[in-house]
Amino acid sequence: MAEKFYLTTPLYYVNDVPHIGHAYTTVAADVLARYKRMMGFDVHFLTGTDEHGQKIWHAAQEKKEDTQKFVDRMAEGFKAAWKTLGISHDDFIRTSEKRHETVVQKVFHKLLQQGDVYKGEYEGWYCVPCESFWSEGELKEDVDGRLLCPDCGRETEVLKEESYFFKLSKYEKDLLKHIEANPDFIQPISRKNEIVQFIKQGLKDLSITRTAFPWGIGVPDDPKHVVYVWFDALINYISALDYLNDGKLFKKFWPADVHLMGKEIVRFHAVTWPCMLMALGVKLPKKVFGHGWWTVEGKKMSKSKGNVVDPLALSSEFGVDAVRYFLMREVAFGDDGNFSMQSFIKRYNADLANDLGNLLNRTLNMIEKYFKGQIPERPDKLDGAKDQLVGAAEGGASGLVDQNMNNLAFSKALDNIWEKLVKPANKYIETNAPWKLAKESKAKELESVMYVLSLVLKETAVLLSPFMPETAGKMWQQLGLQGPLSQKTEVAGVKVAKGEPLFPRIQK
Repeated sequence: MAEKFYLTTPLYYVNDVPHIGHAYTTVAADVLARYKRMMGFDVHFLTGTDEHGQKIWHAAQEKKEDTQKFVDRMAEGFKAAWKTLGISHDDFIRTSEKRHETVVQKVFHKLLQQGDVYKGEYEGWYCVPCESFWSEGELKEDVDGRLLCPDCGRETEVLKEESYFFKLSKYEKDLLKHIEANPDFIQPISRKNEIVQFIKQGLKDLSITRTAFPWGIGVPDDPKHVVYVWFDALINYISALDYLNDGKLFKKFWPADVHLMGKEIVRFHAVTWPCMLMALGVKLPKKVFGHGWWTVEGKKMSKSKGNVVDPLALSSEFGVDAVRYFLMREVAFGDDGNFSMQSFIKRYNADLANDLGNLLNRTLNMIEKYFKGQIPERPDKLDGAKDQLVGAAEGGASGLVDQNMNNLAFSKALDNIWEKLVKPANKYIETNAPWKLAKESKAKELESVMYVLSLVLKETAVLLSPFMPETAGKMWQQLGLQGPLSQKTEVAGVKVAKGEPLFPRIQK
């Protein structure tokens, strides 16, 4: 029976269209899901949309649109974007779906019955755009004396209303113990340190309902209240597995192996969500990973600045796989990154056009020229540089890639592929000069060189397939290989089928 692997993106808020930040998280999750499937895991990959809350209600009102119709339309935009970017999710959940609403209401009722939820009155600072509560000490003050949200920098407002509260404070010590006992629970280490410091300042009970607007999941037996958007949305990770209903998927896939998200929402996932699960008596996820932010040309992305990068427009111009590659290669997953067209084009031309595309094109040209398009047989003896390259192509590179993939070090995994396979193979061509071997009628040496290059390209296609599925498929096809991409596939004697260059150089 295959080992399970359950991974999630956050639910994306449907007040806007998908941008490069959304794409970054989702492509990373897709790369990991594809890799784990390739390694034989039974994968369940969840993404979706967060459709409740005051901000959504206001956005629909501003457009004079029915709220449900508004979220339906916006959710379709995310689905279409993920289809374009080749996202292989197994489920797409929406918080306005009945299956989610049912579980949220059951969870609320269960926690209320056992005393972990109680009724009171909330008065405090609230950021509508972030749907976040803040203590006065956490807020920033501007020159006009306005108290601003520490996350988004916009003005907060005092909220006073009847509310139900979740006993977050009750689980403070248990959560700290869990983090100490499970050092990989929150990653990277910088996020973990921030969360530990936050918890040690003392957790306060969390207001988890609203009465000021009607758009949300109603509280059972108290319909003037709707469930707070974060309390509602976090439950998606188990509602999608049908928790508290028949729960077959829940029994199979929970706990989550990794929750992926941007660093700005780690606190909800590493504090609020684990405490909710502790109250429910449910195992905690194995890992919460908060990646960095993308700036654009060195500046923070914002609609007002007009510098929001559209991943779909970029994909339309340069290809989906080029965008996926850039996002995963340019910065270490966990660090902040900067997008610029200059860096994108440089990476595209150097890595994809010159290194990878050129390697495939030159190799296939020579196989056609010297061997009538048929990959030579494996030589009896391999030596020197050939041994090193064959070693990398027959497991050496994949071992390094596996280690980095398991650590979510996607950039390092791609670096392994380039440094162990792609670049050495290009150097190998220059060192061995097949054209000279042909001229000097050194047939056995020429056969050996072309076999080794074919072997390297096969392995490169396999290891690249989670990152660049379309490109890997084209490489497989041009190598003349049949069936699913596999390291076990034999290249010897195969008839190649050279096609168009993978990545035409960008002349800009």
